[in-house]
Amino acid sequence: MFDALRKFWGADKSARREAQRAQGQGGRKRTHNLFEAAAVYVSACAEDDQDEMDEATGWVSPEALSFGVSELACRAVIALARERDESPHDVARSLLGLPAA
Repeated sequence: MFDALRKFWGADKSARREAQRAQGQGGRKRTHNLFEAAAVYVSACAEDDQDEMDEATGWVSPEALSFGVSELACRAVIALARERDESPHDVARSLLGLPAA
């Protein structure tokens, strides 16, 4: 009973991911692009999920992951700037806790 509840509430994420991978792959290794790796890596960092971060780092080269994370950061700052009706410069400084320039 507790296993079912744990799976339902997501406490057993890694086991669920492994089961989904095994079912969906059919023995083939899926390739990931750098933007997918960056999205998984950044969201795993936000959730403090070391296993997911380690998995994403294995999908692409470190240089590609770095580029993807940078691109994701740029897009996030632009989206927040539009949402807040502020300049990307001001939003970036605010997110980093820096004083307004």
